[in-house]
Amino acid sequence: MSDRELFEKGLEIRKAVLGAEYVEQAIAGADDFNRPMQELVTEYCWGAGWGRSGLERRTRSMLNLAMLTALNRPHELKIHVKGALRNGVTKEEITEVFLQAAIYCGVPAGVDSFRIAKEAFKEMDAEKKV
Repeated sequence: MSDRELFEKGLEIRKAVLGAEYVEQAIAGADDFNRPMQELVTEYCWGAGWGRSGLERRTRSMLNLAMLTALNRPHELKIHVKGALRNGVTKEEITEVFLQAAIYCGVPAGVDSFRIAKEAFKEMDAEKKV
């Protein structure tokens, strides 16, 4: 698959998981400095990574939630909580992912993840009402 095909495939998946509005804003807001990062993320993470057939999107979402908890990346975690919900992961499953991550990554990481997820749930609920 060419770089362009991976980018297009990644763009489609990225929009489906994170929401078209969020992705379009990220790409539109890119400038000469950070555009290469947007292109890399879209092509490599979303096209080459998420575009593989070996795992379902919901499984990839749960893995991402655990890894982002471990890495203490709250901004990315919030986005991926919303993506996990879009991919069919339930709030109960998110709870279990965070509890498991808290055991292996530390309680403070788990506590932060629950706090961030609650913010994401609230934002998603507000979006549904609009």
